[in-house]
Amino acid sequence: MNTPLYDRDLSWLSFNYRVLSMAKDPAVPLYERIRFLSIFSSNLDEFFRVRMPAVMAVNKLVRENPDVAGEETLSTDTLPIIQQEINRQLGEFGATLTQQLLPALSDNRIDLYYNQEILPSHLAPMREYFQTKIQGFLQPFWLDQKKPKDAFLENNQLYLVVSLSPENEPDRLQYAVVNIPSSELPRFFELPQIKEVSYIVMLDDIIRENTGWLFPGYTVNGCYSIKITRDAETDMNELASDILDQVETMIAKRELGIPTRFLYDSNMPLALRQLLGNYFSIVPQEMVPGGRYHNLKDLADLPMPVKSPLFTYPKQPSAHLPQLDKVPHLLEEILRRDIILHPPYQRYEYILRFFNEAATDPTVKEIYITLYRIAASSQIANALISAARNGKQVTVFVELKARFDEANNIRWAKKMKAAGVKIIYSIPGLKVHAKIALVKRKCGYEWDYAGLMATGNFNESTARFYTDHVLLTAHPGITQELELLFLYLQARQQPDKYRYLKFNHLLVAQFNLKTRFSELIDREIANKKAGRPAHIIIKLNNLQEKDMIAKLYEASEAGVQVDLIARSICCLQPDQPESSNIRVRRIVDRYLEHARVFIFHNNGEEEVYMGSADWMNRNIHRRIEVCFPVYTKELAAQLKEIIRLQLADNTNAAKLDAQLHNIPLNPEKGTPAVNAQLGIYQYIQSLEHESI
Repeated sequence: MNTPLYDRDLSWLSFNYRVLSMAKDPAVPLYERIRFLSIFSSNLDEFFRVRMPAVMAVNKLVRENPDVAGEETLSTDTLPIIQQEINRQLGEFGATLTQQLLPALSDNRIDLYYNQEILPSHLAPMREYFQTKIQGFLQPFWLDQKKPKDAFLENNQLYLVVSLSPENEPDRLQYAVVNIPSSELPRFFELPQIKEVSYIVMLDDIIRENTGWLFPGYTVNGCYSIKITRDAETDMNELASDILDQVETMIAKRELGIPTRFLYDSNMPLALRQLLGNYFSIVPQEMVPGGRYHNLKDLADLPMPVKSPLFTYPKQPSAHLPQLDKVPHLLEEILRRDIILHPPYQRYEYILRFFNEAATDPTVKEIYITLYRIAASSQIANALISAARNGKQVTVFVELKARFDEANNIRWAKKMKAAGVKIIYSIPGLKVHAKIALVKRKCGYEWDYAGLMATGNFNESTARFYTDHVLLTAHPGITQELELLFLYLQARQQPDKYRYLKFNHLLVAQFNLKTRFSELIDREIANKKAGRPAHIIIKLNNLQEKDMIAKLYEASEAGVQVDLIARSICCLQPDQPESSNIRVRRIVDRYLEHARVFIFHNNGEEEVYMGSADWMNRNIHRRIEVCFPVYTKELAAQLKEIIRLQLADNTNAAKLDAQLHNIPLNPEKGTPAVNAQLGIYQYIQSLEHESI
């Protein structure tokens, strides 16, 4: 079959535009709309760091070698289309901020200075803040023929290029670069109120207004903001046994990566722009005009001097599980029955309790866990340290190739190792993205196993706003297979060396995950052809892998109804002859949809799986991922109800069309509005009350 695929980068941009649309939605609370603008900006920065270098490289390769076809076939038109779409979205971003959100702030007596003249009464407090707080962080340097060694623009940091002339030679222009220390100081500064109106100014503008203090004897003619984004794609796939030192070196190199975007104030004179290009070795294709302010991801930190419950989403306290609150020992309860948790709708504290109990329980002898993105102040890592100091055998697999979290993971790995934890580092050529843990207890001559498997990272920080599912189980088949998997991970060998490992319960990428999912789809196809009911529901973050997409097309052509919830990348094209029975939707709302869930009808005997794996090339072919069955019918019913609400969402869900446009799913006349995240919260609350 000639499988129709959509370009992954354009698909991702479609997702980011859906994020932007939340900022445009007047039904979303004001400060939440500003937060969505921040998320959009942060996402786009990462796109330029991670994806744009690959797009540019492949585009150049295809242009120079038209017959070359790689894993992701791109035409020479892809790069211009991507650039055009980014420019379109940035235009809407600017209009949303200046024409909707800033006026809405002003209507609520909050004025953010944005391309505005500063009121005279605010100049003095700005000058005082500059002289007492800011000036000590500034390291200006001149743009002259002898380039100083420190004349390096750091990745994604903010700078002002200042045009100056000596007071006695007004026609002689000189230029200097001044850093904006937004990593050391807050981006926003609250000024004194005037007539009950609160004023906020950006750090950038405080420096603009006071650059004269940095250059005595010169006249300031203009200030222009600039920012450089550098390639973050260091090749960590072929790291050898001394991986720790190599990763630390590569992190440093990444911050020195080649430019992928040089963002500059569009009011900057052409001559100055050319000077900067020559000075910092930036080619014209990398130079992108922008506004007066960059790094608007910082809008997430915009102060709220006027408090109003209408500015933010209503508080939604995470639900308790009273039956767990009552039991004295969580590990004992897991031995009696399976438990499922749905953070952030339910308290993540039960996960912390799992590790805290394991650290101090005298019957616990061994603890195993994979850590992909460790929280900066990780209570889980601290519990593992305590466990090791309490004499338990603690084995932690730390993925050092988790992009942008490598330094934090290294810091924690060193700290745990110093406490006696056995640290296993990355496998060369593979990332371990599985979210699994295993606790082994010895009671007399018997061993008890308690397993913990999740769709998201063991990270209590992100658990506050990522929707995920966690299964705690003592199922003997599952826990024994977890132990086998941890034995494999400790060997740090390639999967083809361990093909004798057989998984009957777990679906493990590199071993049986792709094959097993294909078999589950084939069974639905066979049922449909035999006249039996068939249905597939898949929820994930990203869908790209061509063989799995081909399988879904095959199911659709056989008449199987396929419902997809794909938050971000979706390379499957809806509304094609091959996909006539496939519906694709995307949900962007208060929380980041992060869980992966797979439901197969199985002629009425539904099988429900969840896990860490998206259906991307990297997840299926270059990572160790784990998906796992939910055998307890009561717990599977909870997952199915959550998915049912998401498929019924007609407020913050969008249908994807053949061009992957986000088509809003508005309630039909006479049909009640359904907001999935609100409905799930209410459903989880009802479970709490039922269990009391």
